Amino acid sequence: MQDKCTFFSPFSRPRCLAAAAPAGRAKLTHPGKAILAGGLAGGIEICITFPTEYVKTQLQLDEKANPPKYRGIADCVKQTVQSHGVKGLYRGLSSLLYGSIPKSAVRFGVFEFLSNRAKDESGRLDSTKGLLCGLGAGVLEAVLVVCPMETVKVKFIHDQTSANPKYKGFFHGVGEIVRSEGLKGTYQGLTATVLKQGSNQAIRFFVMTSLKNWYKGDDSNKNINPFVTGVFGATAGAASVFGNTPLDVIKTRMQVNICAGGLVWGLLLLFELKGALIINKTVVSVLKRAWKLINIKTRWTAL
Repeated sequence: MQDKCTFFSPFSRPRCLAAAAPAGRAKLTHPGKAILAGGLAGGIEICITFPTEYVKTQLQLDEKANPPKYRGIADCVKQTVQSHGVKGLYRGLSSLLYGSIPKSAVRFGVFEFLSNRAKDESGRLDSTKGLLCGLGAGVLEAVLVVCPMETVKVKFIHDQTSANPKYKGFFHGVGEIVRSEGLKGTYQGLTATVLKQGSNQAIRFFVMTSLKNWYKGDDSNKNINPFVTGVFGATAGAASVFGNTPLDVIKTRMQVNICAGGLVWGLLLLFELKGALIINKTVVSVLKRAWKLINIKTRWTAL
């Protein structure tokens, strides 16, 4: 019997071909894709939704006035447009725009990195792990990006409403803040910001993961229509607003030294002076922004 000839190639097989994904294993989203999609979506959403962010911050800061300058959301918009034109609703945009892109990139990149390691063999991420991954993403984005960005934004908006604004632009403003207060001047309200972002993303990703798991059922590879993803994301964003609006109010006031005593003192002061109503004064404004924001982001990151 004649032996069969066997050919041995001198070239090793590429790893990308040799390491095929196991059958039935769901495809994982690469964190790099999440970083790019999240960063792009973050830049787009803040350009669209910044007027609501501006109004929210103004209403939170207006509580210290006696009597208050604004009677509500519509009155704040009306007075701002009358005094500064429509572009007045975009004062402080640059500080938030420069931070929104890396903020969203860090948020979605870290979440995908953590969730890829938390998923089971079928690629399913349960709700509890989604909450923990969201918490980790929220805390990291708060420390790296959100706290300095939000501090500068609040100081800019507060400065522009004064009789003699002292900041002439983003870089000039940051320079003045660091020169007068040091680097810690950009990290005012860090504790409140970490708690706010951590709870925000924990609630958001918990609700989002729960809704996606409910929709997919037993098929973890089932595709979700971008419109459905947007609805789920908007619902998750709305839920997170009610969970951390109190911390957002405290954060804003700490960043302009209205609550100089710290987080706990700020909470006690708010409840003592105004009760629970002040805590939820800006919920409607924030909810409108959340629905727009999450719809944009979830549709981009779902691509």
